[in-house]
Order: sequence, then C-alpha cells, then structure tokens
Amino acid sequence: MSRAHYAADPAKTRGREFAHQGQGARGPRSAFQRDRDRIIHSIAFRRLAGKTQVFVAPDGDHYRVRLTHSLEVAQIGRVIARELGLDEDLTEALCLSHDLGHPPFGHPGEDALNDALATRGGFDHNAHALRTVMRLDNPYCDVRGLNLSWETLEGLAKHNGPVTQPGWALAELDEAFPLDLTRWPSLEAQVAALADDIAYDNHDIDDGLRAGYLELDQLLELDFIADLWREVQSTFPHASRAKQLRELVRTQIGLMVNDLIATTSTNLAGIGSVEEVRSAGRALAAFSPEMAQRERTLKRFMYANLYHHDAQKRTAERARVVIAKLFAAYDQDPSLMTSGWTERLPPEEPERSRHISDFIAGMTDQYAMAQYAGIFGERPNGLSNV
Repeated sequence: MSRAHYAADPAKTRGREFAHQGQGARGPRSAFQRDRDRIIHSIAFRRLAGKTQVFVAPDGDHYRVRLTHSLEVAQIGRVIARELGLDEDLTEALCLSHDLGHPPFGHPGEDALNDALATRGGFDHNAHALRTVMRLDNPYCDVRGLNLSWETLEGLAKHNGPVTQPGWALAELDEAFPLDLTRWPSLEAQVAALADDIAYDNHDIDDGLRAGYLELDQLLELDFIADLWREVQSTFPHASRAKQLRELVRTQIGLMVNDLIATTSTNLAGIGSVEEVRSAGRALAAFSPEMAQRERTLKRFMYANLYHHDAQKRTAERARVVIAKLFAAYDQDPSLMTSGWTERLPPEEPERSRHISDFIAGMTDQYAMAQYAGIFGERPNGLSNV
C-alpha cells in the first residue's frame, strides 16, 4: 500500500540532533529505515533479551522477555501501519525501541530507582528510553547517542500522548533538541502505543496460563472471552486444550487489530497531512468505544489476577530490594561500578545519583543479580518465580 498523505514522510524529516561528518548513508535506506537499523544494532536493544517482561528471570525458555515482546509489538504495528498507509519503518522503529528504558526486573526495578532519585527528579522508564538512545548508547565516533531522526525521538517521547509536564530527563533532552511535546505525535507513534497494548494484553494471558498464575475458568468470567472460547471450541473441537488456548489469544489479537484499523480509518476522514494529525487535539488511532471498554476490562482483570498476584507481589518486592541495595552500595562506594562508569561519575548532585541510576538501569536481570552477589556475597533468592 502506498504512503497516505497523513503518514510521516522520511524525505521530509526534521533531521537529526547532530550532523555526521564526511559520511553518507550506507545503502539505499530512508531516514526511518536507518533509525530502525540503528536500534536493532544497539547494545540497549540486545540487553532486552535479559530483561523482565512479566516473570522475573524465568527458568523456562518459552516465557516472553522485553526483547520478544518488542518483536511481537513490531509485528502487530507493521500490519496496522501497512493497512493504514503509514510509514512501516517508523512504526517498527518505535515498536522496537519503546521499552529500551526499562531497568532490570521491570516495574519493581523502576520503583526502586524512582525511590532512590526521589529528591533528584525521580526515574521514569519512558523518559529513560529517550535518554538511552540520545545520550547513553554511544556507538559513533563523531556524535552522541544513536542520533535518531526527530520523528522517531518525538514518537518515543510522546507515544502515549502530549507531555505537558516533562520530568527532568525528558525536559533536558527537549531543551537540547525540541520535540514539540505539547502536541499529538504522528500516527505511527499512536499505532505503536496501541500495538503495545494489543501485544501485552494478550500475550501476557498466554504466559500467565503457562505459568499457572491464571486459570481458564477465571478468563471465562469475562463474557467476551467466553464467547471467543466457545467459537474456538466449535471451530476446532478435536484440537488439544493448549492449541485451543493459543487460538483464543490469536483470535483476540485479530479482533483488536481489525477494530483499530476500522476505527482509525473512520477518524482519519478529512485529515490531509501529518501536521493535521499533530494538531487534531485528540488521538486519531483508536479502538471503537466497545473495544476500548473491552480492553480496559481485560487490563483490570490482568492487574487483579496476574500482575498483582500474591506470588508476583512477593517476587516484585524482592526485586525492588535488590535494586535499592545496589543503588545504596554504588552510592557509598562508586568504585564498585565497572570501569568507565566509576571514572565518569559526576562529583555533584543530582548528576551523581542520576549517573548511578543510568548504570543500574542498563543492567539485565542476570547481570544485576551477579553484581549483587559480587557485592553482598550471595545471589538474591526467590527472584525466578516460574
């Protein structure tokens, strides 16, 4: 499908923060293709293979981690972008990079860093994703960060909508390279955000069932899930229960994707440019009211029965303590950090504490546990909850 008039156009990019010196593009790639490729080849992206999605340091090979989740989000995002005539490469770049700012152990790790920086501006994984690609991941000889295009950075900064009160990290980056924070982002960014919702709403069900934290009978208390389950059983009566459950998840994803495409197409009537998308005053990529209500109901169910499961909360608290103790140890003795990080430690606050937080946030789950063991003499117990 050709690019629609409301899609982001790489030929009209607002550019990059830094100009490369004496170096052209390697191969026939658009600006957004280059962004996607820079993300895929980055150290931060590779680290997602070792970071918690739902279950901390899972022993099983089949549970999702941040990397596999991001790949699944990208697959969903590309399908939607293609059907709507959006730039698939920008959509994919945003889907692949949206979780780069997560610290080890996911949200418990984020809570610990936010507490550690409570008097120094706090910690937010969305802002840290932007900080990662603009300041911390430095593969180039002549520029800072991955030096992504303005449109990719804008999408990362506000894929959840306009930002009127940015925290310190986002405010600093916006001052250096203004990202028009108070306006809506491109449709590609809006689609990436909803592709994330579709992916984790459904794939976390799959993982929760596999781990035994969710039971089918619980899911069937949701009327729309019960309707889908009856349809799956009627269509595939001789399939195994495991295959029927996977079909249930696939069917739910398909319904959400089709609803999003149809509703967004209707919302785009009369929209003639990407600037009109940014000035629309509301999200144009959206579910129908019925599907939006269903999605909210599913989220409430997942929080009540999976994310806030008693076993999950116990593991989350152990993970939070590990990150909190690591921060305190590095704060007391910065030489415990690896070479380079210790030498670059700023002498003044709040930069000093933020630097320590940057070091911890880049860790994988296993690296954080190994660092903990090296400092305290034993690996933390009870962190693998499946």
